[in-house]
Parts: sequence; C-alpha cells; structure tokens
Amino acid sequence: MAKGERVARREPRPPADPERRIAFRFGLSAESRAAAYLIAKGYRILFRRFKTPVGEIDIVARRRGVLVFVEVKAREKLEDAAEAIGKRQQSRIIAAAEFWLAGHPRDASGDIRFDVVLPVHLPGAFDASM
Repeated sequence: MAKGERVARREPRPPADPERRIAFRFGLSAESRAAAYLIAKGYRILFRRFKTPVGEIDIVARRRGVLVFVEVKAREKLEDAAEAIGKRQQSRIIAAAEFWLAGHPRDASGDIRFDVVLPVHLPGAFDASM
C-alpha cells in the first residue's frame, strides 16, 4: 500500500436470517478482536475483509517486512475452529491472496505468510505450496 493510501472500510450488509445475522456479527466481532490483537503485537493492518471472485481474506497485515494473510475463525470450541480451516478453505485463501498480489505487485517480491487466528493466533498455520 502506498504511503497516504487509506484502507477502504465499508460495513457489509448482514444476512436476513436471524441465526445467520447473529453468526455474521459474531464473525465481525472476532475479526475486530483479531485485528486489535495483531496491532498490539506490532502488525500493521493493511486491509480487512478483502473480497475477490474466488474468496475473501479476513485481514491483510504486515509486520517486519512480512506480508501476512490472516484467516479468523470464531467458534465456541477451539477444535471446531481449527477444523474449519481445511484444504478447500486454504485453497480459497491462497487464491484470494494471489488476487491481492496481482493488484499489489511490490508485495509479491517479499516474504509472505498465512496465519490463522482462532481463539489463539497461529503464525504460519499453513503453507501455500501444496
């Protein structure tokens, strides 16, 4: 991101179904908590909820020259959250990261990492080389 560029933040529309609306808000809350946690750990948030035709990245951040794509999973049980990051989900995140890199070519030349924030932060949670 160029100096002086602003992070676009537009509040997405919640789903109409009441149960999905609760889950949606719970997810947004988890993403906000994850972003605050990452900021406290020295990360700079570049973008939240980066949407592409192939998927969404919850948080794009940078720390010490490393570009980090962060997936946030909020579940009542840690095991359920961890299981939600399967190979299919990883593939979607990687594909969405490729969209980011295509639009931000400078980022493609540096170190890149994929993290997951469950109720805990897992740096380097998975590898893009499959």
